[in-house]
Amino acid sequence: MTSKLPALPVLERLGLTKEESKRNVLKLSGGQQQRVAIARALASAAPVILADEPTGNLDEDTAREITEILRESAHQMGKCVVVVTHSNKLAKQADVVFRLKHGGLQLN
Repeated sequence: MTSKLPALPVLERLGLTKEESKRNVLKLSGGQQQRVAIARALASAAPVILADEPTGNLDEDTAREITEILRESAHQMGKCVVVVTHSNKLAKQADVVFRLKHGGLQLN
C-alpha cells in the first residue's frame, strides 16, 4: 500500500524553500520546475511514478538526491518507479534495467 506525503517536506528535500513553494511554478527556473514536478509525483498516493529524465539538467548533488528519493520511494514506500534515461550512471543504480536496442527491449 502506498501513502501520500506532505508536499512541503518533499519540496524542501528537493532543494526548494518554503517561499519558492508558494510561487507560481511558471515563475521558477527550469531546474526548479523539474523539482516541483518530481515532488508532485512523490507526494501523490499514486502507486507508480513514471520519470522521464528526472536528473537531466540538474547539478550533480541534486541529481544524486533525486535518485536517492526515487529509490526510497520504491524500497520504503512500495511505489513502482519507472525511469527513462540516457544516463548510464542513473541506470546503474536501478534494480532492473531494460534497454532499447535495434527496436527491441532487452533485459540487462
